[in-house]
Amino acid sequence: MSKQRIVVGLSGGVDSAVTAHLLKQQGHEVVSIFMKNWEDDDDSEYCSSNIDFVDAAAVADVLGIEIEHVNFAADYRDRVFAEFLREYQAGRTPNPDILCNAEIKFKAFLDHAMRLGAEKIATGHYARVRLNDATGTHELLKGLDPAKDQSYFLHRLNQAQLSKTLFPVGELHKTEVRRIADEIGLPNAKKKDSTGICFIGERPFREFLNRYISKEPGPIKNAKGHTIGEHVGLSFYTLGQRQGLGIGGLKAKGAQRGGGDHAPWFVARKDMEANTLWVVQGHDHPWLQSAALDAQDASWVAGHPPTDGPLASKTRYRQTDAPCTLSAAPDARFHLDFPDAQWAVTPGQSAVLYDGEVCLGGGVIAAATPRP
Repeated sequence: MSKQRIVVGLSGGVDSAVTAHLLKQQGHEVVSIFMKNWEDDDDSEYCSSNIDFVDAAAVADVLGIEIEHVNFAADYRDRVFAEFLREYQAGRTPNPDILCNAEIKFKAFLDHAMRLGAEKIATGHYARVRLNDATGTHELLKGLDPAKDQSYFLHRLNQAQLSKTLFPVGELHKTEVRRIADEIGLPNAKKKDSTGICFIGERPFREFLNRYISKEPGPIKNAKGHTIGEHVGLSFYTLGQRQGLGIGGLKAKGAQRGGGDHAPWFVARKDMEANTLWVVQGHDHPWLQSAALDAQDASWVAGHPPTDGPLASKTRYRQTDAPCTLSAAPDARFHLDFPDAQWAVTPGQSAVLYDGEVCLGGGVIAAATPRP
């Protein structure tokens, strides 16, 4: 690759720090940007953006590169957070990190970097980009470290975005990234990875949503239709959820009413019209198994849907690829059939399609078909 001006998104974490180092090693002109995406309570114990900026600035100092602090909070609130709240109020479970990548990191940040005269941008994501010479298109590939692959979160990126993007650590395993950071004396070499949604951080999720979404309590019912508790508002629960249901002490009562043995309870359905939360006992209960799904708002990396037929998919980030059969529609919708039932397929989450190591794109799950 010829020497280029590359703007790196420095987050304060070790992955983006090593990204900047690797590009500098290759002889590129590297400058960095720290993106501030949330500012409602960034002085709290949960929101770490101030600490992260200090860490990012320390990395830039060690590497000898410029750093600019850019505030994208207004863009984030309009393009990501507003949609996040709309989805939760509708009873779905959105993935704001996917929207943040599409709308902020690879749109607002990319636009800003281009204004700075960048030829490319780079981030610390575990993914790869490859130019397919046969088709002339850029492909999004899984990161080489299967435990860290983040292509699921990047599946909405398009050709224009991928053509301007580099993911240097996607070629490495996390252990190697840590080793490099330690070797070159980066101040954040041992900093633990951030977890959770960026604007929520480590805080209790329900406590955060309470500020923005009104509570409307209602009944919790088991599969036989018996009321066994009260929920605090359907928006605060997600399908497959096991913790925080408030019915742990009702095992005996549940058994008397047909709930069965002492198996744990799981959220299985949300009836928004009746304001009822349906729960079942046992991880393998039929209500938690889906044979098919329908998705909408599809986004395809190549700019068009893949050919209908057998592929693989993920309906949540941490799962292994599941065989499926794709039937795509022209109106940004698609249908997936699964030979093996999928667990807790959740409206609002993303179904992402793969052909081997190539991430093809995906869409937002609208509905799941229970296993017959």
